Amino acid sequence: MKNVLIITFYFPPHPGIGGVRPYGLAKYLSLYGWNPIILTHVLPGEPDPQLLIIQTPYKDVVEAWKTRFGLNPKKPLNTQLQIERKKNKPSIINRLTYIPNEIITYPDEKIGWYDFAVMEGERILKTHRIDAILSSSRPETCHLIAKYLSGKYHIPWVADLRDLWSQNHYSSYSRLKKYFVKNLEIRTLKDASAITTVSEPLEEKLAVLHKNKQIFTIKNGFDPESVNPENNRIDQYFSIVYTGDLYEGKRDPTELFAVIQELCDKNLIRREDINIHFYGYPRFESENWLQEEIEKFHLRDIVILHGTVTHETAISEQRKAQMLLLLMWNNPEDRGVYTGKLFEYLAARRPVISFGFPEGGVIKELLDQTHAGIHAGNYEELKAAVLQSYQEFKASGSVQYRGIPDQVMIYSQEEMAKNFARLLDSVIT
Repeated sequence: MKNVLIITFYFPPHPGIGGVRPYGLAKYLSLYGWNPIILTHVLPGEPDPQLLIIQTPYKDVVEAWKTRFGLNPKKPLNTQLQIERKKNKPSIINRLTYIPNEIITYPDEKIGWYDFAVMEGERILKTHRIDAILSSSRPETCHLIAKYLSGKYHIPWVADLRDLWSQNHYSSYSRLKKYFVKNLEIRTLKDASAITTVSEPLEEKLAVLHKNKQIFTIKNGFDPESVNPENNRIDQYFSIVYTGDLYEGKRDPTELFAVIQELCDKNLIRREDINIHFYGYPRFESENWLQEEIEKFHLRDIVILHGTVTHETAISEQRKAQMLLLLMWNNPEDRGVYTGKLFEYLAARRPVISFGFPEGGVIKELLDQTHAGIHAGNYEELKAAVLQSYQEFKASGSVQYRGIPDQVMIYSQEEMAKNFARLLDSVIT
């Protein structure tokens, strides 16, 4: 059995979806000849006892900086300096408050983990025979750690980018920081034996930046052991469920609210038949704008905000839903992004309804391939999809799940681990 050191900041039971891909690798790589050793920071609970997980301390550099200057380490800098944050046109003073944060968090907020992880990584390499290193970002500090260890001990290294680094359209870098981050990315990843990412469009973008590098797409997956049993109870009403964060103007349910209002006003949907549930974990970015949209479309009796719930609760609610809601950002850059919740939805085996990006990108391709749901490219398509699903619910008591098992299983973590094992085999030969 070959050994691979997996460097990842996020790992269960750390909340959120950042640890899903590394955990799937750790769980299934051994089926394909690779024994994983996980290097991560101190986790908020007991991890899987069947895995070798080595935890290190971690220093929050932002909190340390605030403490040094007599500020509350837990409160935003703008709040403590009583600077009002303007959504559309930030003031010069408002922008200046971001400068210290950009300097301190170069290249990312978890840079305070670097020294601890390097020290522990060296100890691991001296006490275990490690055949390959795999680093998984975000945060990108994981790649800096892997680069150092790989270079010093001459061990092949695969850099896995779950999200893009300097090319990430969700990042709000200043132009100056983006320049430095881009150059750091090029210098860091040039030493990797191979680069992986989660979709072909993201692979194409990486290939432009990292010329002459081996870059591979290995898609995310769901845990095949977590698949919803077919006899699981389904809601008796027409329920639409969303689990995860919301972002105003990006991953935003406003268009769905307009559709529901129209269908209810035309008596095509009975208000007492439908509920839309939002389960937010770890939290919503802000609930004020969402409450305003609910009021605007007169949906207080239909839309229910549950706030923060456990991951187990979110999974349970997904399995009971008549339909699962997937929101995309109407931005061409989003065409290559698989959201983590999509794979949870596949495991839930309930029909998915997706909208937000007209062309749909890789999510539309997946839904079309697996028949696990539908992507609505515009308002009229969304309205038609909701109405058709509601009519099916009224006729039979549930919305039928039509996923093709063989196609869905292509997106399992076991398949993902098999592809990684093949790549690891190739870089050590």
